[in-house]
Amino acid sequence: MAETNSRALAEHLELATRIEGLLPRVDEIGRVVVDCFAADGRVYTFGNGGSSLDATHLAEELVGRFKRERRPLPALSLAVDAATLTCIANDYSFEEVFERQVRAFARAGDVVVAFSTSGRSPNAVRGLAAAKEAGATTILFGGGDGGPALEHADHALLVPSESTARIQELHVFFLHLIVDRVDRWAAGE
Repeated sequence: MAETNSRALAEHLELATRIEGLLPRVDEIGRVVVDCFAADGRVYTFGNGGSSLDATHLAEELVGRFKRERRPLPALSLAVDAATLTCIANDYSFEEVFERQVRAFARAGDVVVAFSTSGRSPNAVRGLAAAKEAGATTILFGGGDGGPALEHADHALLVPSESTARIQELHVFFLHLIVDRVDRWAAGE
């Protein structure tokens, strides 16, 4: 077990040294989110499995706070309402669970953030496509080549890996950097 853990740590550290080039994109996405809130827009997030938790983590940090006292910001994870998810999946299809919610809520000026490590989840792809149609700005937290979801993303943070665990670890790092920037703005710093 110790060897397995050491390999995982080495893989994480090696990958972490290769993401510095993504930091300007992180800053850009932070600015996009700040501009959204400054214009009275809203942020919607979604993802499947562990990525649904990352989506929820981003939304709750925006509504609550990260490091600073500041006003709550309007953000919602579309991955947490079991009744809505199962209603849409049952009455339509699982591929529509995010698309249908995005069509209900997202408007021009809003930001829609998809977390998909492969970028190949049909419901994430369709959710991003619906957001673009609504005029919202779209952001993809992905990995590898971004998959088909990349086609519908205005901004993307693609971790250069195929390992779901490593991608998700760095997604949390990126979302913390973004929320820190939003916190600073909302606190008037």
